[in-house]
Amino acid sequence: MELQLDERKMKILQAIIRNYLETGEPVGSRTISKFTDLNLSSATIRNEMADLEEMGYILQPHTSAGRIPSDAGYRLYVDMMMQEKEQEVNDLKELLLEKEDKLDQLLKQTAKLLAVNTNYATMVSAPSIHGNKLKFLQLSRVEKNQLLAVIVIEGNVIKNTILDVDEVLTDETLLKLNILLNTHLNGLSIQEINLGMIAALKTQAGIHSEIISEVIDAVAEAIQADEDLEIYTSGTNNIFKYPELSDHRRASELITTFEEKKILNELVQETLADEKAGGIQVYIGKEAPIETMQDCSIVTATYELGEGMKGTIGIIGPKRMDYDKVVDSLRHIMKQLDNMYERE
Repeated sequence: MELQLDERKMKILQAIIRNYLETGEPVGSRTISKFTDLNLSSATIRNEMADLEEMGYILQPHTSAGRIPSDAGYRLYVDMMMQEKEQEVNDLKELLLEKEDKLDQLLKQTAKLLAVNTNYATMVSAPSIHGNKLKFLQLSRVEKNQLLAVIVIEGNVIKNTILDVDEVLTDETLLKLNILLNTHLNGLSIQEINLGMIAALKTQAGIHSEIISEVIDAVAEAIQADEDLEIYTSGTNNIFKYPELSDHRRASELITTFEEKKILNELVQETLADEKAGGIQVYIGKEAPIETMQDCSIVTATYELGEGMKGTIGIIGPKRMDYDKVVDSLRHIMKQLDNMYERE
């Protein structure tokens, strides 16, 4: 039966485990007095350690004066750590959902406002992550031979991946792998995780080196994932205001392009890949990357919402569009988006 620990005992147990994980040596009361912020005397710590030993959370190997964690101690530590991390991830998810909902409304309004202001068709893509870095990684057991890797990347994007493993990992091993991976990989982009670093991690992981390979692959996939982008459109019917675009075939092709947003993804990728002219680009006629828009002019801009999150705003109209007005509208909207995000 698990016995409840008061805060003081819990802090001492955590300090013993962290110190033991770091050094592999039994931990004495003097080490703990330096290791915690409890400001307790060695005698008090010795009494607390005696209680923890009686409760079965720590052991005294041989005649050593120090203690090491028992399986029950590890279990309590891991459960509490996982609970804290799970809470952090859940809080983050809730915050992101709220923020995503606000952003969703904001981008819809942006597309609508631009369509009204310019009298052309407009599109705005939701931001995707570029050049992002790993913020945090958590491995936890799902089944005997399955691990869940929770990967949090820059922009606070969370990816969950199930890893099949050939071995049954102890809590201590799982804990050591979590510490090893986070210590070496946090804050790095996929380009910075080089072969030398992977080799060093595998060496440190010893017999568990295969898991390191799988985790690195999962991180690379999470960082580079090219998901279907959310694209908001407005003002499609404005196309009918311009005789050169309003014949039945041309207009229906253009409207289909706006409805099948996957085609617009090409325009987004092209814009994000080429950021000349201060983020604003103009495609005239056959320069357009989308075939159905080669009778039009397209003006696109890249907006950025911090932490490498970039998206595209596009205005599609006839070749005789009012370019000055369109570029001014885009600059104004980019500034507005920037200001709104800064205030969040």
